[in-house]
This record gives sequence, structure tokens and C-alpha cells, in this order.
Amino acid sequence: MAGARSLLAADFAISLMWVFSNELIKIFSLDYAASQLEADILKCALSVANMFAFAYMSKLTHGAAFNPLAVLAPAISADFSNFLFTVGARIPAQVVGSVYGVRLIMSTFPWIEHKPHLKVDIATGALTEGLLALAIVMITLGLAREDFFMKTWISSLAKLTLHVLGADLTGGCMNPAPVMGWAFANKQHITKEHLVVYWLAPVEATLIAVWLSRILFGTKKDKPSAVKKETSPQQKSEKSD
Repeated sequence: MAGARSLLAADFAISLMWVFSNELIKIFSLDYAASQLEADILKCALSVANMFAFAYMSKLTHGAAFNPLAVLAPAISADFSNFLFTVGARIPAQVVGSVYGVRLIMSTFPWIEHKPHLKVDIATGALTEGLLALAIVMITLGLAREDFFMKTWISSLAKLTLHVLGADLTGGCMNPAPVMGWAFANKQHITKEHLVVYWLAPVEATLIAVWLSRILFGTKKDKPSAVKKETSPQQKSEKSD
């Protein structure tokens, strides 16, 4: 029980810090760069460093996360109690942390205005966010067995690339929690656009990604059984000899 509470507290804190740190990166990049190109390069470099820092914090806290999709994907394959804990407690903790992160930003930098990301119709926006979420979840699941540095490096570059691809359409968010924080601040968190594009589409994409990853990569339980099937004829021959 204490471990569950610690994990929820870590989810809340990391989600809050993630929203705040991303806004700091934007401010720093614009204020200390001489041109737009330098600002973009500085922003990318700081974003990668930021992702490494949060990946390390997640490791230290035994799995705390700031993205509902990151905890939903493994929960789908887990037991039912774990799934309920993730959906009923962890994801709400991340959303509340993001809401308070936005409030902290607005009180610290009151001149900042955050406009809605969606610049296309709902169907196009849902398809865009869904495909982006599908891609990043598939990449994350595919890198699950890699070491910490390689996994974080590849996923960081993938997130930056996908963000750029979707920035002009939906903002390339791939994370419903911060979007919820800003939508709540703007009183747009219960609109059809927000719910369909930034929640329904990414969650459905996550379900599809988990199903596809089982087909392409298999599960941890599948590989040992496959090894046993391959070695069983040899073991039988050895016993017969």
C-alpha cells in the first residue's frame, strides 16, 4: 500500500515538473537564441537532455511517469487489479499533476498564453494524434529490452521527430495529461475536440500498438516457451542416447 502511494505521489510530481520544465525550455530557447534556427536547435538539445533527466527520475522512482499512454500500454497486458490501479489512480494522478503544473506556470509567468493546438478538423486531428501515438508506443514497446541509454536516446529522437511532424496540425502532443492541464485552464477540457483528438484517439492507438507488438515482438512469456519447444527434441534425443 505504501509503495502504491509513493508511486502515485511520484506520478503527480513528475507530471507537474514535466509541464513546467517544457515551458521553461521554450522560454529559454526564445530568449537566448539569436535566430529562429538557433532557437530550434537549442530547444531540441534541451528537450533531449530533459527527456534523459525524466527517464532517470522514472528509473529512480521504480516506474513513475508523466504520460498516461506510457503506463496504459503495460497495464493492458498486466492483471486486472494492476489495470484498475493504472486507470483509476495513476492516470488521474498524472492529470492532476499536469493541471497543477499549468497553474504553477500561469502564476510564475502570467504573460504566457497557451492557445489550442488543434488547427484542423476533428477527424484529421484524431487520425494525426492516433498515428503519432501508435508510432511512439510501438517504438517504446520495441525498445523495452534495450539498455537505458539506447532506449532513452532512440525514444527521445523519435518523440522529437513525431512532434515536428504533427506540430502544425495538432501540436504533436502524444501525451493527453499536459493537454488536459492547458485545456482545463482554458475551460476547454470537456469539449468534443479535446476528448476525441487528445484522449480517445491516443488511447485507441495504444490498444492497437499493444496488440501489434504482441504479434511483431512477442511477449516475455512467449520467448521462453519458444525456446523450450526448440530444445525439447534435442533433449529427447540426448535422453534416448
